[in-house]
Amino acid sequence: MEDLKNLLPSELHGFMESLGEPSYRGDQIFSWIHKHRVPSFDDMTNLPVALRQKLKETAYITRLDVRSRSEGNKGTVKYLLETHDNNAIEAVRMEYRHGITACLSTQVGCKMACSFCASGIEGFVRNLSASEIVDEALRIHEDVALLGAHVGNIVLMGTGEPLDNYDASIKALYILNDKGGLEISFRRMTLSTCGLVPGIRRLAEEKIPVTLSISLHAPTDDTRDLLMPINRQYPIVELLEAASYYRECTGRRVTFEYALIRDVNDSDTHAYQLAKLLQGQLGHVNLIPLNPIEERDYARSPAVRVNRFAKILDDASIPVTIRRDLGLDVHAACGQLRRRYCR
Repeated sequence: MEDLKNLLPSELHGFMESLGEPSYRGDQIFSWIHKHRVPSFDDMTNLPVALRQKLKETAYITRLDVRSRSEGNKGTVKYLLETHDNNAIEAVRMEYRHGITACLSTQVGCKMACSFCASGIEGFVRNLSASEIVDEALRIHEDVALLGAHVGNIVLMGTGEPLDNYDASIKALYILNDKGGLEISFRRMTLSTCGLVPGIRRLAEEKIPVTLSISLHAPTDDTRDLLMPINRQYPIVELLEAASYYRECTGRRVTFEYALIRDVNDSDTHAYQLAKLLQGQLGHVNLIPLNPIEERDYARSPAVRVNRFAKILDDASIPVTIRRDLGLDVHAACGQLRRRYCR
């Protein structure tokens, strides 16, 4: 059985031809699935009845079940979604002045074991398919469409490491970009990585203008080794070389995410080290007051320290912003809601 939500229009053309149908039927099906978001073949009313029956016998349409919606007080909604094999994944809807952003997961669980993150505590289960990643966005889009809005931005920043599930993650972006569906510009997409250097270089060579967001979180290897085990395999110098390569290939500025953890990576010394490290990178630093999780002793830096850290970077001519607090009240740190479901 073919998962039709997992196919690009060109692949749907081929599938239609394999069924002895004209290729243009693939465009119709793609539009029904992604633009009209129909759940069944019976809803595809411009297809012949015989073709609809044939599709029932040879294909299916992935659809995640929405188990819960947790609404926050700043326009944030966290979705707990269930897959066909009874795994739980998370997606988050965030409202900004520039529109609605869908934050999507790419894996069930995570292998990366970052010490401040809830995503990997239950371990890694499996990769998500491109269709499952896409359907996270479609479930969110269904909700906001009822409000007369639409999803305008995609961030692969949920549970999992997108570059560890490279093929499905990138295919999902192509599907979400296609004019037959949500038609979201690549420039309104962000992919976040903890630092898989080969994946960054491979993504650079795709030459699609998505924003690359690198979870840095420390200015030295010693500190980053403690926070992010991946750094022992790909240390900071290699990571920054890959970031430069990405910028050269795509012309896109790289964002460096930096979660501020009290008494771990938030001192003046850390700020000066970070400023020195990023001189010449033409990157942008996004400071994130930590979303604490109950399984770890890490605490978020106080506002005065966050502001002081940002000022040191700004004084050193490093572009910097402080991420607006979103989702503390709905357990929006990656993996938190899923952990509650799994207990």
